[in-house]
Amino acid sequence: MYDLLHFLLPGFFVKVKVRSGDSLWYYSQLFMIPIDLIKDSNPTVDYTKLSIGEEIRIPSFTTYQHVLTNGDTVWELATSQHIAVDALLLLNQTINPNNLKVGETLTLPNRVVSTVVLENERYLSSELLRDIKKLREIYPFIKVNTIGRSVLGHPLTEIRLGNGKRTIHINAAFHANEWITTMVLMAILNDYLLSLSNSKPLRGINMLPFYNSVVLSIVPMVNPDGVDLVLQGPADRIKNEVVHLNKGSNDFTGWKANIRGVDLNNQYPANWEVEKERKEPKSPSPRDFPGKDPLTEPEAIAMANLAKQNLFDCLIALHTQGEEFYWGYERLEPIESERIAAEFARVSGYKSVRYIDSHAGYKDWFIQEFRRPGFTIELGKGINPLPLSQFDTIYQKMLGIFIAALYM
Repeated sequence: MYDLLHFLLPGFFVKVKVRSGDSLWYYSQLFMIPIDLIKDSNPTVDYTKLSIGEEIRIPSFTTYQHVLTNGDTVWELATSQHIAVDALLLLNQTINPNNLKVGETLTLPNRVVSTVVLENERYLSSELLRDIKKLREIYPFIKVNTIGRSVLGHPLTEIRLGNGKRTIHINAAFHANEWITTMVLMAILNDYLLSLSNSKPLRGINMLPFYNSVVLSIVPMVNPDGVDLVLQGPADRIKNEVVHLNKGSNDFTGWKANIRGVDLNNQYPANWEVEKERKEPKSPSPRDFPGKDPLTEPEAIAMANLAKQNLFDCLIALHTQGEEFYWGYERLEPIESERIAAEFARVSGYKSVRYIDSHAGYKDWFIQEFRRPGFTIELGKGINPLPLSQFDTIYQKMLGIFIAALYM
């Protein structure tokens, strides 16, 4: 098995040049990739009339360079990569397959069949961007958008994929020391992509029909500045300010807020004044301060704008901890929320809670503004930040919720 990071150097994704008689349907059969994924990987291509020499991206493959040795044949090389001979010829249109020369270099495709998102004790914002870049290279049918910037200028990234009338939004890491939610969401996304491109069921379920009926919107890290602060401490330029907010301590494991000391999940105009009045911090703090006004923070504003622009059919916000989820707000939730909540509880074992005495959250505001199903999922159990030893259990429970949401 070749090193995947090596494959992801510039130019190591699979791009083929159209020959006479080729079609996207033929490429779909040749590489065993659903044609819809190929179409969406090439959004500017008119697939009804391909031009000879036009370049087409093939998802779910990377390439590497093979130097021919004595005895190499096209058939043997294709067999070793579990691909059709014509797939190899398509990538190497200048070679003479009947007269291979020792020392000649061929481009060989390698199908991606394992995850590239890595579990890491310090899943920083830079590591998230690294993983998103890898996924974008391998699966060019996903779209990556910058929806805003954090206080410190980190991009707030949305990943979108799929087609259909329904749009489901999932976000993670509103709170800094709940960064494990980002890893769980990225792992689920990675497995969904593998399932789509390799016709590999998830929990025995074919995922391709969902790709063609559901648009997924994913913001895997709402609070990158806070996550980085928890995991690696402050940069020199902000150290004095955040240490002061942290009561002189250099231990930031309890930090939930953004880098300015505002709790991003208490920033929304859904009875914000109630939270402002009763929250103990009356000024910037590691946690619970809702700000001087609603929607003052760039991260919260970006998420509000995203919801307004997209009118999601369902919203799921991932938090830790408690192994329960909340789905009602001020009796404004639609009737179908109860049915969805019952299914989420069944597949995850988490406790379904309709109402809690809390306001100003993203889910609260979403339900209030759009009267559509919204859920805050409290993953895992214990003291934040939860240890990675809980990752597998959390992942399996959340995977059930993810699949159930696709059926919604």
